[in-house]
Amino acid sequence: MKFTNPEGVPAPASTYSQLVTVPANARRAIASGQIGVAPDGSVREGLEAQTVQAFENLFKVIEGAGMSKTDIVKIVFYSTVPGSVASFREIRDRMFDGHAPACTYLEISALALPDFLCEVEGEAVAL
Repeated sequence: MKFTNPEGVPAPASTYSQLVTVPANARRAIASGQIGVAPDGSVREGLEAQTVQAFENLFKVIEGAGMSKTDIVKIVFYSTVPGSVASFREIRDRMFDGHAPACTYLEISALALPDFLCEVEGEAVAL
């Protein structure tokens, strides 16, 4: 896979790639949106705790396909908390340890239940 930021478009505002090129022989895994709910069913309290848990859940789902977080090529993050992009970026960068998948951040009015403050979905590719 090739993670790049092509010339002629704005540079990323933080640690992500504008383009990920995947070879034809790659294996692809698509993960459903993951929320800030722990394996025991408890909802984490607060946006930061839910964001960390949502990423941990995403990584576990991807591991279920025999892949790791460095195989993630694209994430979409949804937040119901206006103005939380800086917090999201800090947590994402920490959770990914420098890996820079393509990324979209969205602020929305609600998720499936009022207690859910964020959700992250992703795609992974392995050769």
